[in-house]
Amino acid sequence: MEKITRLAVMASGNGTNFAALLAYIKQAKLPVEIVRLVVDHDDVKVIDLAKEAQVPVFTIIYKDYPNRETAEKQILQQLADDEIDGILLAGYMRILTPQFVKAYPQKIINIHPALLPSFPGRHGIDDAYNYGVKVTGVTIHFVNDGVDSGKIIAQEPVRIKDDDSLDSLEAKIHTVEHKLYPKILQKLIKEGVFKS
Repeated sequence: MEKITRLAVMASGNGTNFAALLAYIKQAKLPVEIVRLVVDHDDVKVIDLAKEAQVPVFTIIYKDYPNRETAEKQILQQLADDEIDGILLAGYMRILTPQFVKAYPQKIINIHPALLPSFPGRHGIDDAYNYGVKVTGVTIHFVNDGVDSGKIIAQEPVRIKDDDSLDSLEAKIHTVEHKLYPKILQKLIKEGVFKS
C-alpha cells in the first residue's frame, strides 16, 4: 500500500488555491492528505473552507510574539506534532525565516502570480499589469531564504490583452493557478519530493 504523503497548507486569504488542491486530491485519488491548515489571521475565508473539509486549522498571530522566529517555532512544533512531510504555500503573505526553511529543505513549495524572476513579492499581478508587460503568468517554485527566489519547478504564461483590466487579469491568473498547482503537486508526489 502506497504511503500517504502528509502535507500542511499555509494561507492568508480566501483559500481558492487551497480549495483547488483539496478538490484535485480527492478527484485524482492522490496518495496525499492535507492534515493541517496554518493561517496568520483569525478572520480569513480559508478557515471556513478548512472547517468544511474537516482540515484542522492552526492560527498564529505574529504580533502576539516578540519576533518572527518565536512565532514560527510554534508553527514548527505543530507541524512536527502533525508529522507532516512537506508544506504548500497558497497565498501565505509572510516571508519565512531561514530557521523555518531549514526545517523542511526543498519540501516547501510556493505558487506566485507572475513569471519569476520578474515581479517577485506580494503584488506580482499589479506590478506586471502596471509595468505594461504583454505576458505574465504563474510560477511554482521551491522556497528558500529569499523572496520568491527559490528554484523554479514550473511556469505557465498568461497573455495580457489590450482590453484586460486588473480584475480580468487576476481572474485569468487564478484560473491558471487552480489548474497548475494541483498538476504540479501530483508530479512532485510521483517524483518523491516529499519523501524523507
